[in-house]
Amino acid sequence: MPGTGAQLPNRMISLAVLATALLTAPLGAQRPATVTPAIPSEYAAPIAYLLDAGSGQVLYQREIDRRFMPASITKVMTTFLAFEWMEEGRLFPQQVYSVRPETFRTWHRKGSTMFLPADARVTVDDLLHGVTTVSANDGAIVLAEGAAGSVEDWVAAMNAKAREIGMADSHFGNPNGWMDDGKTFVTARDLGTLAQAMVTRHPSKYRHFVGVKELSYNGISQRNHDPISGTVRGADGIKTGYTNQAGFGFLGSAQRDGQRLVMVIGGSPGGRERRDASRQFIEWGFANFESRLLFPGSARIGSARVQQGGADAVGLVARGPLRIAVPRGENPDITLALSYEGPLQAPIAKGEEVAELVVSIAGMPEHRVPLYASEEVLEATLVQRVFNALGSWVA
Repeated sequence: MPGTGAQLPNRMISLAVLATALLTAPLGAQRPATVTPAIPSEYAAPIAYLLDAGSGQVLYQREIDRRFMPASITKVMTTFLAFEWMEEGRLFPQQVYSVRPETFRTWHRKGSTMFLPADARVTVDDLLHGVTTVSANDGAIVLAEGAAGSVEDWVAAMNAKAREIGMADSHFGNPNGWMDDGKTFVTARDLGTLAQAMVTRHPSKYRHFVGVKELSYNGISQRNHDPISGTVRGADGIKTGYTNQAGFGFLGSAQRDGQRLVMVIGGSPGGRERRDASRQFIEWGFANFESRLLFPGSARIGSARVQQGGADAVGLVARGPLRIAVPRGENPDITLALSYEGPLQAPIAKGEEVAELVVSIAGMPEHRVPLYASEEVLEATLVQRVFNALGSWVA
């Protein structure tokens, strides 16, 4: 839908006042009767964040920009970086790394461990399973040293990756979250960004490495202490964290009926409070919200005006199917609008981010979705500019 009024520096075009007709409500999700859906109290979870991973919509937030120490939740960034390097061909599951003597002396039986022997040769696959399943401090260090050459270089890569995906207010000082006097800190908002990137970019790796119930390595079997996996239907991770400095935290996720939720619990005073808050919070999310398809992946959502281009408008598309979360069982009023700085200036590359779809749902925070050019628009030739100028003059 081309815009009008080229003099406006910030373009906002209404697409629809009511989008209810686009949505079809699915059947409600079932939940275990033993868990009562609830927003956790401020005592049980001073920091609480719930988002819909498919759309990125915020479903609940409390102190989500407050910095806190993540403890072992740090290992989620180590895991995500490993996934990214695997995708880039820089790291392979069957690569074998040796446990360095100094690493064994420092990290043998230090905190949570996968009990790596001295001088052991261990695969990346085993190391990552140790990190994700039993929060292995030793495994995280051996992985960092083997993949990057040193812990320092791995940590630098962690921070670079955090900036790349938009973790604007977090910093990592080590690969495993061991206490470092506050050098490592995160926000709930940033952890949500990290989890969303992990599950959307690497779904097969996520399924292989995260949410595994037990690790057996070196003749020792240890269980995963995730408070929701095996208890909450559809739960599959992600990571707990605890130190005396950080308290009890959890970055969790579950998927039901095509809808994935991500939650962050921070600053819980005890393990029981964290467990109960996590189970009740994720159930509250599924009980109160459902995912609906707004546009299929190939849909042209609208168009934006272009200046000095071979075409006077460019189509706008999302990265894939555009789903939104809405209050369960309701057909709320939904307002859609396009927003962009316009008219856009040619040239424009296909796939370039050029606009946003602003989604306003009654009773929920405003949500913005990036939109991309559906085709390339080259700069206009001299002849095209003359005709464009004549057309504007006639109009």
